[in-house]
Amino acid sequence: MSELLTKSAARNIFYGGSAFFFAIFIGLVAHTHYYARTTSTDESRLTASVINGKHIWEKHACINCHTILGEGAYFAPELGNVWLRYDGDKDPKSAREALKAWMINQPTGIEGRRQMPKFVFTDKELDDLISFLEWSSTIKTNNWPPNKAG
Repeated sequence: MSELLTKSAARNIFYGGSAFFFAIFIGLVAHTHYYARTTSTDESRLTASVINGKHIWEKHACINCHTILGEGAYFAPELGNVWLRYDGDKDPKSAREALKAWMINQPTGIEGRRQMPKFVFTDKELDDLISFLEWSSTIKTNNWPPNKAG
């Protein structure tokens, strides 16, 4: 009958295996950060308007109802692709005006209907929020989320 591992051999396997998998983990983290910074996101288009729009998104907790790039609640439509749904890539001015009108004219007070709260945005806040939504539509998502219809 063969002998079982000695304490020393077991310890060496444990430490060697831990170091090996820790090195793989660090490599995967580095690769993910590299991919996010160089491939999926166009930081050159990250303007002050886009950053302000992201702050408005966070301040009004839009993610509590909407998803963006598949992250968030599923109560209201996905907004990571709203710019494309409004044909912003073809006619940015019309898309911007349509989104503005949509946000301003949300119906309220209808019993039994999901509805967006009535936010009072300035024109600049609306422009910044729309800039953020436009920018988020340019992120390369590898076809995520899978339901692009909305």
